[in-house]
Amino acid sequence: MPSEILAERDGRVGRLRLNRPEAIHALTRDMCVAMIEALLGWQKDPAIEAVILDHAAGRGFCAGGDVVRLRASGARGGTHARTFFFDEYRLNHLLFTYEKPVIAFMDGIVMGGGVGISQPARFRIATERTRFAMPETAIGLFPDVGGGRYLSRLPGRSGQFLALTGARLDGAECATLGLATHYIGSEKLEAVKARIAQSPGAIETILAEAAEPLPEARISGNRARIDSAFSSDQFEEILEALSRDGSDWAQKELDTLQTKSPQACKVTLRLLSQSAGIEDFAEEMALEYRLASRVVLRHDFLEGVRALLIDKDGAPRWDPSSPAGVTEAMLDAIFAPLPKSEEWTPL
Repeated sequence: MPSEILAERDGRVGRLRLNRPEAIHALTRDMCVAMIEALLGWQKDPAIEAVILDHAAGRGFCAGGDVVRLRASGARGGTHARTFFFDEYRLNHLLFTYEKPVIAFMDGIVMGGGVGISQPARFRIATERTRFAMPETAIGLFPDVGGGRYLSRLPGRSGQFLALTGARLDGAECATLGLATHYIGSEKLEAVKARIAQSPGAIETILAEAAEPLPEARISGNRARIDSAFSSDQFEEILEALSRDGSDWAQKELDTLQTKSPQACKVTLRLLSQSAGIEDFAEEMALEYRLASRVVLRHDFLEGVRALLIDKDGAPRWDPSSPAGVTEAMLDAIFAPLPKSEEWTPL
C-alpha cells in the first residue's frame, strides 16, 4: 500500500505531498504524524532551506479531515477523535511557527483540514482551480484548525459569512481576501516548484514572476451586503437582517443558513469573536481543542455526518432544532476549560 504522505528531498527543499487521492487527501492521524516527523527532521537539516506542501495526484489539495472516522469515534466516547485533533492541531501549530519558509500550493479543493495546513504557510498559492471552503456548520462542527484566527481577521465580516454559510471561494477570491498570497495558473506550477527547489533563496522573486493578474473576484461585489447582514455576533440577528433585506442574494443566504446546525453556527460566532483578540496561536489551538473534543461527542456532529456523508439523505435533524434552543449555558459548557491534564499543548 503506498504511503499517504510522500516526504521527499527535492534539491534544496523538503517536499511534503499528500497522497490519498481516493479521499481527496482527507487527513488521518497517521498522515498528521508523518508530516510532523518530516517537518521536525527538516527543521534541523541545514541542507533543507524551505518546504513545499502540495498533493501528488487527484483533483484537490485536501478535502479536510476524515470526519466519517471521527464520527465513529464520537459515537464510542471520542478517544480516537480527541487524539486526532490533538495531533492535527500540533501539526497546524508547527507549520504556523516553522522557521523555514513553507510554500503551500492550494490547487483544487481546499477545505477544513486543508485550510489548516495551508493557511500557516508563509506563501499560499491559489490557481484557477482552487475551491476553498470551511463547510463545518453543515455537519454540526465549526471552522477549526485555526479557522477562528484566520476567518476572524478577514476584511469586514467576510470571515463570519464564510464560516456560517460554508460558501466556496475561487482562487481570485482567496487572493483578494488575503487567504492566498499569489495567484498562478495551474499550468505553471510544476515549473515554479522546480525553480524553488533549485533556488529557495529566491522564492519571492520566483512567485512574483509567475503571478498573474487577478480575475474579478465575485465576493468583492457582495462585500457591502455581507458586512451589513453579518455584522452581528448573534445568530438570530443575522437571520433577521437577511430576512429584512429582501434581495435574492439575502434570500439565498438565509435559505443556506437555515440548513445549518444552529448549535454549530452559535459556536462559530462566539469562536470568531473570541479569536479576534487572541494573538498567541497556541492559545487559539487550545481553545479550538476544547470545542472539538466536546462537539465531536454531541448529537449535531453525529447527525450531520450521518445525513451528509453516510446516509446522504441531506436531511439532518438538529437538536436543538432552532437558534433559540441553543442557550448561553450550553455554549459556556462547550467553551469551558478542560481539566489541566486534558488540555492541548504544542510540541
